[in-house]
Amino acid sequence: MIDDTDFAVKPMNCPGGMLVYKMEPRSYKDLPMRLGELGMVHRHEKSGQLHGLVRVRCFTQDDAHIFMTQEQITQEIQNVVRLIDEVYSRFGFPYSVELSTKPEDSIGSEEEWDLATTALEDAMKVMDMDYHVNEGDGAFYGPKLDFHLKDSIGRTWQCGTIQLDFQLPQRFDAEYVGADGQKHRPIMIHRVVFGSVERFIGILIEHYAGKFPVWLAPVQVKILPVSDKYLRYANEVAEKLKKYGIRVETDERDEKLGYKIREARLDKVPYMIIVGEKEEAAKTISVRQRDAEKDKQDMGEMLLEDFVYVLRSGKKQLESETD
Repeated sequence: MIDDTDFAVKPMNCPGGMLVYKMEPRSYKDLPMRLGELGMVHRHEKSGQLHGLVRVRCFTQDDAHIFMTQEQITQEIQNVVRLIDEVYSRFGFPYSVELSTKPEDSIGSEEEWDLATTALEDAMKVMDMDYHVNEGDGAFYGPKLDFHLKDSIGRTWQCGTIQLDFQLPQRFDAEYVGADGQKHRPIMIHRVVFGSVERFIGILIEHYAGKFPVWLAPVQVKILPVSDKYLRYANEVAEKLKKYGIRVETDERDEKLGYKIREARLDKVPYMIIVGEKEEAAKTISVRQRDAEKDKQDMGEMLLEDFVYVLRSGKKQLESETD
């Protein structure tokens, strides 16, 4: 019962991954088995703590569960670390890594905890990555590596995590047949990269202050016809850009060009294309960009194909073949 309403909640995705693993008999030849999902989970956050996208009651986890043998642990951890590094680097986030060890309230033997903690340490050492130890802050079922990214104003956010788990396979009686023909217990990794997809989007919006890089911007190009007379040509340009896979919108409002430019800037659209009589006659476009210095924002008149090249290559200007 939350705010006088009945809800059915799902606190985690892990049991679902375990049930998928157990749908049929498994062999050591099937391992490692990597199961991923975008699963919705719930938290009973108090109403006063709810905040935008970063603190919500219902969110989507980019969850994965990896089932493996003991010999595969180090390699699988390295694979996940490389994935997290690739994603955070693409978004431009620096990050730090924290190894969280056994808490006071935990399950499992000392031997299992020592083995799991050593495996995480070994993976980091093999990759020559710096980390610091957070004593006693592991999950109740196993130690973990937490990835703390830093945004543009210096705030840190714990998003990615790699948790090594010997316990859930035991609780669910998960098995595989080894090369020796005997039944063995798999070991499990829980991992997320974004953590909460909604929260990560909120972090991104604030990190970029809405000025997303071109590859990430929801609208990459806004086409601004000088007047209604050039709407047909503007839409023709838009259709060609869409065929190149570029996200484009046309401002069809009956407003002055200066107003449309200001609106596009407020929307932080990376590129504006202006089309009028001159451009229609020459079958060209005039381009302005968001991120250059004020006196360099006007890229001038060019062929559409040249603009597509600039957009895809990230170059500010294009040298002609004759140059």
